[in-house]
Amino acid sequence: MFPFAARLPGLLFALALGLAGLGLAAVPALAGLQLSALTLAIALGMLVGNLAGVRLPERMAPGIAFAQRNLLRAGIVLYGLRISFQQIAAIGPGALILDVIVVASTLALGLWIGRRWLGLDRDTALLTACGSAICGAAAVLATERLLKPEASKVAIAVAGVVLFGTLNIFLYPQLASWLALSPDVYGIYTGATVHEVAQVVAAGNAVGPAAADTAVIVKLTRVLLLVPFLFLLGGWQARSGASAGRITIPWFALAFVGVCALNSVVELPPALRSVLLDVDTLLLATAMGALGLETRFSRLRALGPKPLLLAFALFVWLTVGGYWLTRLVIGDW
Repeated sequence: MFPFAARLPGLLFALALGLAGLGLAAVPALAGLQLSALTLAIALGMLVGNLAGVRLPERMAPGIAFAQRNLLRAGIVLYGLRISFQQIAAIGPGALILDVIVVASTLALGLWIGRRWLGLDRDTALLTACGSAICGAAAVLATERLLKPEASKVAIAVAGVVLFGTLNIFLYPQLASWLALSPDVYGIYTGATVHEVAQVVAAGNAVGPAAADTAVIVKLTRVLLLVPFLFLLGGWQARSGASAGRITIPWFALAFVGVCALNSVVELPPALRSVLLDVDTLLLATAMGALGLETRFSRLRALGPKPLLLAFALFVWLTVGGYWLTRLVIGDW
């Protein structure tokens, strides 16, 4: 069977969830609650995944995985059409400084809590820490190429960052209201502290386009920090005598920068730009639906408490500590 034919059932199912999210987002009552299509798509995916996950046909798995990885990255690349270098320059150097501090502090804290307090092995602690610090499951999988740990350790780390990153989608818009954050500050805070790129897009869109644009810019800067982290980790592995695997570079983030550059110098026809942005929203909603399908509570219970405790501790640090770091570094309130 050709790869596309193998992926088609799962892709169509994820697409249905994405379209349902878009449809529900247009319902006035839900629009008033600031529930975006992306938030609703992942909620629907979680509902279906937990109610019928074990009964989903196996033939859907390739398409769901394709939506989670490839459609998400395509959606993020297209998201560059919403952002220009002029907007990036307007955010200022404070956001980059904040990203570096958040990544470094979360990595250090994750290793300290994981090894000293919880007694986890180095690989489990490092995988969970890098997923929380940089870009969620993508960082876990990129780091796995270097560490080459047991598959169960990768699953534990991915489950933790997906679970608590998903909670952020629902929590952060409420924090924006409770803390009276402006869209720009909320976007910086969200981009610097939420786990996954897709989760940042969803949490940002729940507040508004301006917050989402800022959040994605800050988040993609944070994603790019995966490159120096992997090179440093590879050097550490070499010095410690461990064999280093192939370093994975987040090419989708670099492609996002390329589309931003194009958007900065070329003005697309309004009709074409509108169509491309609609396609982008659908791609992201489909990816969120697929991600929700794989967020199953039965799997999380089987992983044991300590790795999830570490993921929870880092979730609290990013939410609370990240707020105060944003106040300290940005200072525009």
